Amino acid sequence: MKKIQEKLIRLLKEDARYTAEEMAAMLGERADIVSEEIRKMEDEGVIVKYSAITNSEKITSDLVEALIEVRVTPKKLKGFDAIAEEIDRFEEVRSLYLMSGGYDIAVFVEGKTLGDVARFVSEKLSGLEGVLSTATHFILKKYKIEGQVTYKTDTGRQLIHA
Repeated sequence: MKKIQEKLIRLLKEDARYTAEEMAAMLGERADIVSEEIRKMEDEGVIVKYSAITNSEKITSDLVEALIEVRVTPKKLKGFDAIAEEIDRFEEVRSLYLMSGGYDIAVFVEGKTLGDVARFVSEKLSGLEGVLSTATHFILKKYKIEGQVTYKTDTGRQLIHA
């Protein structure tokens, strides 16, 4: 990967609203070069999506979010990828990661109610061939998302990571 692409990715992760002109000025490049490099990374699948980070407490959404730890038996000759593909097909799944440590796969899900998430685990996820066990953790509050602090103290000051 080119150095300019690495720098552009860093800037876009910081704030995807930067314009090509703003990034070009920060990097000492021409805006057309910045635009072309971003287009190349989009075409190659390096950049897969632009997304807004939102504070769910300020939105009138009543969605329930959970992290589900899943222990699995990898499929013969296909490993963990095959079971990850099966889990990915469920509409409740928002993020999916292969992990090291006490469990194999981390699944982040959303549902309308606690019951919806519970049914997803008991009726869909646990029934997949190769799933040995699950542990569900409901997300109660988000203090920081993708490097952005979302919580303010009672004094109105934003928490600062030291």
